Amino acid sequence: MQNAEEVWWRRPLRIIQPNLQVADTDKIEPRRLAAQLEELGANAAVFNVGGIYAWYDTEVPYHTRNPFLEKGRDLLGEVIDELHGRNIRFIARYDFSKADDSVWLRRPQWFVRDSEGRPETIGAMRPGPWPLLLKTCINGGYRNEGVAERVLTESLKRYAIDGVFFNAPGYEFCRCETCRSRYAELYDGAELPETRSLLEKDFPLRCMTDNMRRLNANIKAVKPDVPTILYYDLYRDRLEERAQIADLICAEPQDVLSLGWRHIPEFWKPALSMRFGRSATEHGLPAPLGIVHSCPGMDWRHTGLPPAEYRFWMAQVPANGGQIWHSLTGIPDTIGDKRILEQVSGLNRDAAKVEAAMRGAEPEQEIALLWNSAASAEGWAEALIQARLPFAVLTAEAAAENGLDAYRTVVVSEGSIWTEALGAALERFVERGGGLLSEGQLPGGSGVSGAVSPAKLMGVAERSVRSEELQAAYIRFEPRAESHPLHIGFEDTELLPLRGRVSYCETDGEANGKEAAASVLATLVPPFSPPEAVGAPPERASLPVPRTDLPMIVAGRRGQGRTLYLPFSLSLLVAEYKLSDHYRLAANSVRWLLGRPPAVETSELPGLQLTVFRRGEERIVHLVNGAGRRPLTSIIPLHGVELSVTTERDPERYAAECLISGERPETSVRGGRLVVRLPELASWECVRIVPAP
Repeated sequence: MQNAEEVWWRRPLRIIQPNLQVADTDKIEPRRLAAQLEELGANAAVFNVGGIYAWYDTEVPYHTRNPFLEKGRDLLGEVIDELHGRNIRFIARYDFSKADDSVWLRRPQWFVRDSEGRPETIGAMRPGPWPLLLKTCINGGYRNEGVAERVLTESLKRYAIDGVFFNAPGYEFCRCETCRSRYAELYDGAELPETRSLLEKDFPLRCMTDNMRRLNANIKAVKPDVPTILYYDLYRDRLEERAQIADLICAEPQDVLSLGWRHIPEFWKPALSMRFGRSATEHGLPAPLGIVHSCPGMDWRHTGLPPAEYRFWMAQVPANGGQIWHSLTGIPDTIGDKRILEQVSGLNRDAAKVEAAMRGAEPEQEIALLWNSAASAEGWAEALIQARLPFAVLTAEAAAENGLDAYRTVVVSEGSIWTEALGAALERFVERGGGLLSEGQLPGGSGVSGAVSPAKLMGVAERSVRSEELQAAYIRFEPRAESHPLHIGFEDTELLPLRGRVSYCETDGEANGKEAAASVLATLVPPFSPPEAVGAPPERASLPVPRTDLPMIVAGRRGQGRTLYLPFSLSLLVAEYKLSDHYRLAANSVRWLLGRPPAVETSELPGLQLTVFRRGEERIVHLVNGAGRRPLTSIIPLHGVELSVTTERDPERYAAECLISGERPETSVRGGRLVVRLPELASWECVRIVPAP
């Protein structure tokens, strides 16, 4: 087997996937297609091989041959040869999640059954002379020894395939006899429920993991050097398990504009997916792949995303340490919206310019956000990105197992589960000088033996009372906070808006009748009116209770570290209302916990995103411009972007270059830090900062 540093799939990838439509098979000219993909900047291509349809003359029973393939011609072999002739790697796409209805008629035991025992069909209402497709069961023969394993063996032996990608490999709820038997075997004879929501939580992932482990072993038995590429999900998956059954992982942060403007995907989706995926590098995996579909939704898949929107969305992938994967509807000759091809080539060209600098670079992230797959974690991710504060996305398990020594601040959003191991890790982190922020209701209990409780760690009493849903309420800074860093930007602001449930609590000292070690920086102003009367009449809108002693911000110290407890959900306020005051409070909170300015800071400009990577003394700083109302219809340049950078040597001895534009930005020294000034930022720039020779 090749050395890990030499294998092709551990080098930077620019993948293009032409989603092939069988009716267009005769339009594929291998030599022309390979030339087009090379011109578009691809160094790897994803092409259909098998599963729903075989794109070659298969000899595996029940493997439906593409009916549009020309008889006597090996189209797949020609495509592979032409791609390899241009040094483009060939990644074989397989999709065993569905099969032709002719297979159902002969092997009905391989297919998904609903609660009534009926198969689940796709395309029953689709116009045109198409056969039906039926969903296959992940525990059945089609996805395992009956077809999938035999197809993999056949195609890998016959063709020079460089990599394997499984599309739609996930679990589909099924009540067939095979699934019933498996469920009973795994869960002490339990009956398979009638709905997915009642399943044991680990059953879907367990089925998929077992299926993919089996297929991956099959691949390695035929060609040990061929990598397996699998999806990961930001909300469901454990990356350490993915690392056991895959060589590369990919996420699919789709920009589905066809959902309508009110349901448009949040801007942080690609960034967050890549940051989460990068945590798998601890398990030996390369940087994650970010798949972005060029269309504004599968129901509009024959049109393209607005070019500015596509560029903004895709640029977040490499800017956050991921690798580009363009998913196109068809081959270049059949794509009707040629504007998207310009964006594909432009993004690939820019990504190629930063590959050398990013090689071996690691994220410089002083903040860790504990990921709990909830809206509260999303809110904190949004707040941190908007504040241009680089952060890592960690699961609680990873934080407890690997420690938090690499970070200076940890954010624990509302609803996070404080396991014994996590509680102990957080206590050690604070004692050694870290900053810890937690919000919402704290869990009870004392954690591990000898460890303090979450409440005590955050400087409040064990007992708290959860409020009803509050509206028309406020947060008021206390006089002692007026000189505190949390108050920056609020000098002329008396009250901050508050909604939601809060925890009525006391500081730990107050509860014990002693002087409190923690400091209350802000308190609750209770609702001045029920919601139905807030505006009628205004003459009665005065605050009946303008101040209470109920803490809303509690700052504490423990050991060498700092803590900040918010008894309300700031993250949900950010996510729901997106008010500048909430963003500022979140940024001020984290900056105070850091204890000193971030290593790299940038101008406070709307829509600007910042990520920082480091290789020795060299820094690679990515700037992505998302200014404007989404979906973006044009690029609104940002002017006067400045970077303020902490350096190990005299800041005057550093130079900077813009890797994408090729410009040499102006540098100066201010307050003992290096300042890099970019006159204009269009879409995406990568600034390399190095010690001058």
